[in-house]
Amino acid sequence: MGNIYVEPETRNHERMDLVIDYRKEQSIIELKIWRGNAYNERGEKQLSDYLEYFHLKKGYMLSFNFNQKKKIGIKEIVLGDKVLIEAVV
Repeated sequence: MGNIYVEPETRNHERMDLVIDYRKEQSIIELKIWRGNAYNERGEKQLSDYLEYFHLKKGYMLSFNFNQKKKIGIKEIVLGDKVLIEAVV
C-alpha cells in the first residue's frame, strides 16, 4: 500500500531525508536538529525547493531541539505557494 524512501536522491543529486508514498500521495519530510533560526530557515528553504522539484504544495519538517527552554509544538509556515508543517520536539 505504501513505501518509505530514506535519503532518496533527486536527479540534480540532492538528498532528501524521507519520502513517503501512500495511497497515490507523496509526502516529503525534512529532519533537522535545531541549531538556531538561520539554520532552521535554510532547512525550510531546502524543503520548499524539494517541493518545487516534485510539484508538491505541502511538505513536513521535523526539528529536534535539545535546548531546555525550547518551545515544542506544530506550526504552519507559508513560503510562496508552498505550505510547510513544522513540528518541533
